[in-house]
Amino acid sequence: MFTAFRRWVEHRRAIRRWQADARRLILAEEVNAYYEAQRRATRARLQGDAGEFYHWAKVAAEVGRIAPQAAMDIDAVRAIVAEEERRGS
Repeated sequence: MFTAFRRWVEHRRAIRRWQADARRLILAEEVNAYYEAQRRATRARLQGDAGEFYHWAKVAAEVGRIAPQAAMDIDAVRAIVAEEERRGS
């Protein structure tokens, strides 16, 4: 029982962190917040940090959910991924 409760609390903390990071990106980047979250997710993936990759992918989804003004073009995301891969972060 305690294990299930602890997992639930940890999951809620993760959700609050995604939401907080999404709000921060929206305030800082406005229209490009989604792209910045995707860029950070790509960097984490290239560095082999699965936890951070998952976090920033969830932040990107949260930005898309709460910021209707955020640009979300798949071709732009592909270009961001290609650029980050070339940089070799």
